[in-house]
Amino acid sequence: MITDPRQRRAILWAVCIALMAVVASVSGLNVAQPQLAETFDASQGEVLWIINTYTLTLAALLLPLGAAGDRWGRKPVLLVGLAVFGIANISAAVAPTAEIMLGARLLSGVGAAMIMPVTLSVITSSFPDGERSKAIGMWTAVAGGGGILGMYLSALLVDVASWRWLFALPIVLTAASILIGMRSVPNSREHAPGRFDLLGAVASILAAVGFTYALHEAPAHGWGDPMIVATLTVAVAATVGFVLWELRQENPLLDVRHFRTRGLSSGSTLLLVLFGVQGGVALVLYPYFQVVLGWSGLQSTLGLMPMALLMMVASGLAPKLAARVGVRAAMLTGLSIATGGLALLAGLVSTEGGYLSVLPGLIAMGLGAGLAMTPSTEAITSALPRQQQGVASALNDLTRELGAALGIAMLGGLLTAGYQSAIGSRLDGVPAELANAASEGVANANAVSQNAGSYADQITAAADESFIIGWQQAMWVGVIVMAALILFIAIRGPRATDVAAPADDPAQDSADGPVQEPDDQSRAATEDDGAEALSR
Repeated sequence: MITDPRQRRAILWAVCIALMAVVASVSGLNVAQPQLAETFDASQGEVLWIINTYTLTLAALLLPLGAAGDRWGRKPVLLVGLAVFGIANISAAVAPTAEIMLGARLLSGVGAAMIMPVTLSVITSSFPDGERSKAIGMWTAVAGGGGILGMYLSALLVDVASWRWLFALPIVLTAASILIGMRSVPNSREHAPGRFDLLGAVASILAAVGFTYALHEAPAHGWGDPMIVATLTVAVAATVGFVLWELRQENPLLDVRHFRTRGLSSGSTLLLVLFGVQGGVALVLYPYFQVVLGWSGLQSTLGLMPMALLMMVASGLAPKLAARVGVRAAMLTGLSIATGGLALLAGLVSTEGGYLSVLPGLIAMGLGAGLAMTPSTEAITSALPRQQQGVASALNDLTRELGAALGIAMLGGLLTAGYQSAIGSRLDGVPAELANAASEGVANANAVSQNAGSYADQITAAADESFIIGWQQAMWVGVIVMAALILFIAIRGPRATDVAAPADDPAQDSADGPVQEPDDQSRAATEDDGAEALSR
């Protein structure tokens, strides 16, 4: 444990800056799809592969590289990951062809998968009990709100410069994290017994890639598409094989028996559902802002900022709430507020009310999500032994990635189904060619209305009204799912004794314990008030 508050503060800066670089890159290229297609003369499918390759690679490698960080040393894995990530982003910024761009995004995903789990495991292995929850709150704030903040900065760069400047942000953040991390981050690692579980790693990669790909692509291709069915089949088979294999291993990549604990099962479920709902909400909000309200991409991203900023603030306040009322009560409080926000999004939205009709829901969603995520993350990391904190961190990250993909697929599908069901009767009298195009989606209806002559107003009104109906159906289903989650956490949430320090092996304080290379700061370390240090 690091006792010097100045070094702890530097560690927190290093890992949070690194995390910001990773999460900002997840959604940054979304705002530059037209520019990418024009620069590389690429089809929409090729552009989507350039964007999604990063997410797929990140999700696939989180678990094995998280475990590798525990074995090989968290500091070297973090620094190597940052170097790989920085080089990949420089390559992407100057890429002359789509093929090189695709390779750069793949390499970025590898670097990100080395960085992301290590950032959290460095915190859990370095911070003492009294300061760990506050540091995790800061980490959660960046993980939850950093993506939207990164998207806004990316949209701003695209508007004022070009899409190639999108990579300036992660490059600068990576360089800053390397400079701070080289001096401050301790080289903690665990003496893990046995060989690295290579077969378990391969099975986890197949499962993660399969589920992530299917959830991302199913809304566009349909759940009955042969490729989607085949991918899901492989993912399910790999998951079953992974569980069976891990149960038989003396030194598994992930001991699935830990899911019997309240902290791991409840924390993972909460993050899976909550990030699913948030991903679905973001998906729904963009066409509302851009098509129904006529906002630009930059304005639309700015419209999400109240939710992102409140999420970041609430994540920092969550440890105080958990310390006062208990972890399970804090999780339930956050979930209840977020569910209320989702109900407001469903009940108040309208074309006439504009942004003010969704703002109360966004505020409540951000506040509630921030209060719920921090104790959930700590519940996950506390459920696994200290020698598996990289795995715990990777599991936390993977849950978020899959949850977002699942929510986008589910709520996006509900929105589309509701829209198409509602618009048919509202297009009576409109020529079939125009009506068929408008029925595909609100963006299609907006494009068709530009050249629809006397039918333009009818098509626009029908599309806006139908979009609101589809929106409300999707949001109310989200409310039902969240209500079920509240009930699950009330029954299965962690007890007060479940979330403390990460569970230790009996031999942790002996030769099998974490190894840290002391530096000048840690040798001269003195105890200080951690709360004051973190607040500076």
